[in-house]
Amino acid sequence: MKQKRRNWTREELIVAFNLYCKISFSKINYRHHLIIKLAEAIGRTPSAVAWKLVNFASLDPSLTKRGIKGATNTGKLDKIIFQEFTNNWEDLGYESELLLSKFLKEEIKLPIEKTFELKEGLEKERKVKVRVNQSFFRSTVLSSYDFKCCLTGIDIPELLIASHIIPWSKDKKNRLNPQNGLCLNNLHDKAFDKGLITFDNNFKMILSNQLKKNKSENVKYYFHKFEGQLLHLPKRFIPDESFLEYHNQNIFQNEK
Repeated sequence: MKQKRRNWTREELIVAFNLYCKISFSKINYRHHLIIKLAEAIGRTPSAVAWKLVNFASLDPSLTKRGIKGATNTGKLDKIIFQEFTNNWEDLGYESELLLSKFLKEEIKLPIEKTFELKEGLEKERKVKVRVNQSFFRSTVLSSYDFKCCLTGIDIPELLIASHIIPWSKDKKNRLNPQNGLCLNNLHDKAFDKGLITFDNNFKMILSNQLKKNKSENVKYYFHKFEGQLLHLPKRFIPDESFLEYHNQNIFQNEK
């Protein structure tokens, strides 16, 4: 007797979208270890979970604009979940991490373990949420760029930073929005954060006058040679041009 098809629940879809964000697009398939673990946890096949992630890809404008198509049988709830994340990355990102932890029966791994040493209460809860969200943002941004620096191509995760285009403190709504992120190595992340470099609306790197005037061989090697270079665009969540414009106008230091 054929088994009755079971509809996806809201919680299952939220966790599936979490994996969609964290797994490199080219590696979404039924053999991926995270897809297999989630499938076992929610009583579905790895193929079904992988297909659901492909469903989300069909809703991702950063992919459809480039002619990359996902599945065509997306459901109404799929669209709702995609929109909920788009409208509220901070709360949905956090909720998805909690749900993933519950389904997999694993503790959430925070980037700074000292968070757990805080006193009990709302302050601890708030700081834990911040750390969880920072970890989610990093995973999402780095996976979108296939764990490679968008400027140099460096592919050592320990040397990569999920750089905010609009600083964390300046735009609460877009703190976790992956379109507000760039994957940069430590050196160029610091230069970007300090406004010594930026990217224009064509995604080309611009040097500040301060760096242009510095003719040392090291500065030439690490910065001058990248001037005008087109950044390597991510597979999904392409940087929002309005965020880059904000960085150009408010962060970039280009005094003469």
